[in-house]
Formats: sequence, structure tokens, C-alpha cells
Amino acid sequence: MENPKLSRRVFTLGALAGVSVTAACGNGIGSRGAATIDARVDSTLQEMYRSFPNTRNLAEKANGMLVMPLVTEAGFGFGGAYGRGALRVGDVTVDYYSTTQLSGGLQIGGQQYSHVLFFMTEEALTNFRRSPGWAVGGDVRYVISDQGDGFKADSTTTFAPVLAAVFGRAGLLVGATLQGTKYSRIIP
Repeated sequence: MENPKLSRRVFTLGALAGVSVTAACGNGIGSRGAATIDARVDSTLQEMYRSFPNTRNLAEKANGMLVMPLVTEAGFGFGGAYGRGALRVGDVTVDYYSTTQLSGGLQIGGQQYSHVLFFMTEEALTNFRRSPGWAVGGDVRYVISDQGDGFKADSTTTFAPVLAAVFGRAGLLVGATLQGTKYSRIIP
């Protein structure tokens, strides 16, 4: 009679140990996630420089760039978006980030796009890196969109602390929404 109880205890302890080991496997250490993100970031930057040559000047002047190679967004009334990317300082990846976006309003559809944030001041870059989660606010200017006449820079965009380039849009998302974006540091 003691063998069934002992077997249940052994099974329970073994199951708990197995769950712990499985949970630890998802921490990103030793995975190829970082290499995959870096390869996508390199490809995205090459595409941006090829499609919008003036962004190369922004990149040279920026103290750092947050590159999100692929952000997927979908909505039906309420919506959201998610993507992963890397923070580059001096052409070297220093951290990895995810972006999460929530939106509400009149919207329907889905799209994918790439975006790059150019941190034009050391203060903007430092504030971004020190914050536990950074939401896009009034200090971001969108300078490139695939819907329009291309690249445009004036005195308001040239002196902004953070500039954004959004490009490579695919899909259709229609509507008027109120939204917020959060960037969080990750271990890929």
C-alpha cells in the first residue's frame, strides 16, 4: 500500500521539477533569438537606407537608434500591436526591446511595418534606457511614412529629441483611434 503513495509523491516531485526546468528554458540564454533579431535589424536598416537615403544622415547624427524590424498590428474596435527589435549605439547592439501597442476606437484590419526611433540627444537616449517602460509621447515626430511624399525635414523635426521613421507598410488598417505604445527591455 505504501508504494502507490510513494509513487504519487515521486511523480508529483518529478512533475514540479520538470515544470521548473521547462520554465527556465524560456529565459533566452543560449538561444538564437538575439542573432535572429540582429540579422533582421541589419536587413531593416539596409532597406531604410536604400529606400530613404536621407535617413543615413539622421543615423550619423543620432546618439542611438531603436530598430523594430517587424511590428504586427491588428484591430477590430480594440486593437494591438507587437514587435521585437534592438537598440543600437554606434552601430553596436546594446539592448533588445519589445514594443506593445494598445488602441481603441473605430478601426478594422491588420498591417505590418518597420520603424526606427532616432535618439538625437544624449538625454533622450539616457531617459529611454533608464525607464522601465517607455511610452511614445509628444516628443516624437514621425518624419517618414509610406503614405505621403517621402522624406521631409524642417526645423521642428531637426531639433526634436526623438525622431521616428515608419516604413515598409503592408496590409490595410482603417480607422481613427487613440493609442499608446510601450517599449520594454527583453532578453531574446
